[in-house]
Amino acid sequence: MDAIELSLFSNRLAAVCDEMGAILQRAAFSPNIRDRLDFSCAIFDANGDLCAQAAHIPVHLGSMAYAMQDIVRQFEWQAGDMVIVNDPYLGGTHLPDITFISPLLKDGKLLAFVANRAHHADIGADTPGSMPISSSLDEEGLVIPPTYIYQQGQLQQTIMNTLLDATRSAETVKGDVAAQISANQTGCQRLDELVQTMSISAFCHALGELNDYGERLAQPVYQSIPDGQYGFTDFMDDDGQGQQNIPISACIEVKNHQIHVDFSGTAKQVAGNINCPLSVAAAAVYYVFRCLLPAYTPACAGTFRAIRLTAPEACLVNATRPAAVAAGNVETSTRIVDVIMGALLKAIPDKMAAASHGSMNNIAMGFAGDKTQAAWDYYETIGGGMGASPKTNGLDAVQTHMTNTLNTPVEVLETSYPLRIKQYAVRRASGGHGKHKGGDGIIREYQFLHDASVTLLTERRSQSPWGVKGGDGQTGNNRLNGKVLPAKTSLKVKAGDCLKIETPGGGGWGSI
Repeated sequence: MDAIELSLFSNRLAAVCDEMGAILQRAAFSPNIRDRLDFSCAIFDANGDLCAQAAHIPVHLGSMAYAMQDIVRQFEWQAGDMVIVNDPYLGGTHLPDITFISPLLKDGKLLAFVANRAHHADIGADTPGSMPISSSLDEEGLVIPPTYIYQQGQLQQTIMNTLLDATRSAETVKGDVAAQISANQTGCQRLDELVQTMSISAFCHALGELNDYGERLAQPVYQSIPDGQYGFTDFMDDDGQGQQNIPISACIEVKNHQIHVDFSGTAKQVAGNINCPLSVAAAAVYYVFRCLLPAYTPACAGTFRAIRLTAPEACLVNATRPAAVAAGNVETSTRIVDVIMGALLKAIPDKMAAASHGSMNNIAMGFAGDKTQAAWDYYETIGGGMGASPKTNGLDAVQTHMTNTLNTPVEVLETSYPLRIKQYAVRRASGGHGKHKGGDGIIREYQFLHDASVTLLTERRSQSPWGVKGGDGQTGNNRLNGKVLPAKTSLKVKAGDCLKIETPGGGGWGSI
């Protein structure tokens, strides 16, 4: 296949992922999936190597790419099978993210897999939103190892019942699960149609060539990074359990067009929930290097063949069971991006931006239900300021790096939950100064119309987003009725209480 044929094939695969995403969004019940778009879709070859993805969420897709091979080897796949998993130590990220995996078989031959991952606001944790201030995995909700939910076309009602019984919003979860199942079924159907136009052997050959093509496109970019060792250390604010200023260190060694990222020097896993499995760390590393590549580079495993990761076992970015991980997927992954970018600044300073706001600013809330009020669960992330680059100012009030979700529209939030948004605005002058200014953060203020429980998992409340020869971005703030709250906390609120989140700005770039 020549470059044009490969490009067409790559785009046809990406279109399948896009259609899977459209079905998942439109069929989902929860605002978290339907409105915020907290989901991702991808295609893998028969070995579990990534072949295509939609422009969804980097932390979902990169971690799937890293872990899928181990998952697919565990089963004797048959037509009509579908497997679900959320166990962070067996291919997941954190428990709210449930992954659905389906094989494509033709004439008895395993050809490929389709997969989607979506965030569920209720996965059975004691606190609403299933993002607790936890100290072990078991506190974070229902743990699902790779398990059949369909086997040869037959629904496995036991696992379905287990999932629904763990939640307070069974009907919503049932609708979201049906949407994920439908997305995979559509993906398999579209791939089958593609195979019919090509033949089985041509399709399999094209998948292999696509990964080789991705490797060829990536190599010149990797070769442009001078050989050497480039280290950087940044810090997590805290773990929610009393430990503060927790280091993440990385040394990037570039040699003979190969890249080794070593996280030696990173803190040991902590008591709180900012730990993450190595697959999440890999997602952050892949993301940064993917940003250096041409836009037309296919999102496939071959693109990352030159990159190798190592991390000490039981450290913050290579945690071991039963370490808590709820915030590792969202907060620690974002800090890993800052660390990798900081290291690459020493090698290719004209291509790297300043640190962005550095937190997904997670807020989970809800109510267990009583005679006066039905149970509800809600979770969202809030954007902030983008770091400035060598060429331009950072964007204001956007999601950055490892997340790619939308905000929940105020109208949807207020009609779905007992909440009122009192303020939603750009946090002016919160970006760092410089030749190019860092983007400004966001102010989002909630008024509760009913008693509720709230959990905050936020970062960059004490460690500023760094600039590049420019000013740092301002740190964020969390306040309840004007009183400053910790970066990570669980609390009870009363009707009429107001929670105000001010997210960090991005770092500036260059001296004025």
